[in-house]
Amino acid sequence: MQWRTLIQKSDAEAVRALVADTGFFSDEELLVAVELVDETLARGKASGYEFLFLDQPDRPGSLLGYTCYGLIPATESSFDLYWIAVSPHCQGQGLGAKLMRESERLARASGATQMYADTSASEQYTPTRAFYERMGYEKAAVLKNFFAAGDHKVIYARQLGAGQLG
Repeated sequence: MQWRTLIQKSDAEAVRALVADTGFFSDEELLVAVELVDETLARGKASGYEFLFLDQPDRPGSLLGYTCYGLIPATESSFDLYWIAVSPHCQGQGLGAKLMRESERLARASGATQMYADTSASEQYTPTRAFYERMGYEKAAVLKNFFAAGDHKVIYARQLGAGQLG
């Protein structure tokens, strides 16, 4: 496995394919994931998005997982985890945890003091919520009927203070 933070033009298609393969996200969400890649390719750091990619080194363009995170606009040091996705073929091997911890480390190096992650309260996202909780995130808020009637938004938060990453 190989980490990289430098975004490449081919990442738009790799992210689209990976996000689609998970089977978790709607077509609209898939478009948003690709849009963030395109925005970063066009604007660089000015986009406000940071990416961490986990590639399979012997297969160029083979994306095993990725995160997209960044400073939340109008905050001093609060970061948002916009996306985390791992190839279905690699799930259950600890890659999500490695991606999360490395993303937190990089965010902290950029001044982050807390990281937020949003997800759905629907049953489909039960494993996602359990993952965030295993990673030390606490439920900070629930926004009722956010995505649709009966589909609430759950916001998780984790302080990135000294001694809390690892």
